[in-house]
Amino acid sequence: MAAAAAPPIFIDASTLRSLLTPGTLIHHLQTSLPTASTATHSPLRHHHQTSPTASLLLMPSWSLSPSLPYTGVKLVTHHPLNTSSLPSIHASYVLFHSLTGQTLATLDGTELTLHRTASVSALASLYLSHPNSQTLLMVGAGALAPHLIKAHLTVRPSLNRIIIWNRNFDKAKALVDNLKTEAEFTTTRVCFESSKELEAAVGVADIISCATNSEVPLVMGAGMKAGAHLDLVGSFKESMRECDDEAMRRGRVFVDHKAAVEEAGELVGAFKRGVIGRSDVVGDLVELVKGEKVGRRDEEEVTVFKSVGSAVVDLVSAQLVYETFIK
Repeated sequence: MAAAAAPPIFIDASTLRSLLTPGTLIHHLQTSLPTASTATHSPLRHHHQTSPTASLLLMPSWSLSPSLPYTGVKLVTHHPLNTSSLPSIHASYVLFHSLTGQTLATLDGTELTLHRTASVSALASLYLSHPNSQTLLMVGAGALAPHLIKAHLTVRPSLNRIIIWNRNFDKAKALVDNLKTEAEFTTTRVCFESSKELEAAVGVADIISCATNSEVPLVMGAGMKAGAHLDLVGSFKESMRECDDEAMRRGRVFVDHKAAVEEAGELVGAFKRGVIGRSDVVGDLVELVKGEKVGRRDEEEVTVFKSVGSAVVDLVSAQLVYETFIK
């Protein structure tokens, strides 16, 4: 009699956090994405409006490669009217064996998304930001903000000043206070501060990372210093926008995935207004990692990276979590 298949594993948020560090995931993406991008099939995400204000997103990806024998689907709900005590986004990730179809694991998809999104931004920053960047401006103080800060610090250890801005200043200040108490920062030279003056903070930042749900521009391109790198994470539909057209016009623009040119409000709007064309998007993350496209070319260049998330990154990130767990 054949042995029964092992029951699926459930990896909750706290377990997932214990299995990953920014450094391990960034390295895994850097070494795995070039192969995974050609070995996987990842249709554009399915986006369904489940009510006038809520939506359901499905992000499938699968591979038959011996190095990535998995099929995965992320299920995401977006309920922006949730109260402050309940997050607006919830997610689960289901991982299958692609040859047998066996369910291997269910992962906390919200936690997985936080880690993979921050690591993608940091990996892009490795190629696009100035190597000696000193000041990081974090625009937004939500759940993703501390992950982005830690990931950027991982690839740019030269960062020694972190400024956090949020529409609600108290949230920015609370995040600063929390980060100051974390063990990894109590003995470092990194200075954390909150700011009420976004324009002034933009003007001094070497790296600006945005993770908001804004539908109006927050970062004004004219105020960015020469050599700055702008990391845009928040928008995933045409109505959302974290920077103005001038920022897009000034920067050499890269994306995480081709879907960004169809979904990101900053790009779609700039195309429609004739500020930039699709041909002005220089390349994507995989092309940067492979060396097929050149990242930062000099100290004065302004760079922009826009991410919307991709199913292949979810799959590769889930692979690392699952394989680390079963070792």
